[in-house]
Amino acid sequence: MASSREFPERPIVGVGGVVIEEGRVLLIRRGAEPLRGQWSLPGGTLELGESLEQGVARELREETGLEVRVLELIEVFDRIFYADGAKLVPAPNGNNTQPRYHYVIADYLCERTGGEAQAGSDVTDLAYAREEDLGRFQLTETALRIIRKAYALERARG
Repeated sequence: MASSREFPERPIVGVGGVVIEEGRVLLIRRGAEPLRGQWSLPGGTLELGESLEQGVARELREETGLEVRVLELIEVFDRIFYADGAKLVPAPNGNNTQPRYHYVIADYLCERTGGEAQAGSDVTDLAYAREEDLGRFQLTETALRIIRKAYALERARG
């Protein structure tokens, strides 16, 4: 039986956080679909009654053990996966194929205020990576774009 996240009736709101410390970004290896086993940014779905910033802080705490202060919105984007596993927007050949997953994700730059990094819920591993080492993590194009924007924001902040 499909979870409420699979074949949803409407898009699901997702949130993510980018933590950069000493020139390194925190990455997680996803333990659940979509993108199970791939390196990505920590995050998850917003809960009812929760603000975007509260959701980011909760998800980072749950997935990485870190307490964070949410600083600034980086980007909002769609992530749509169809049943065949391909990421396609719009539906292939104009068909009315229902997406297997459809998220609208808001990623934020965050600052660690406490806690120690450790793999938590839906995470099998975590790592800190320098900007020049991101290629070895086989991140999605979207994750790379978000991380590059986060580094630019971090540099602008001083």
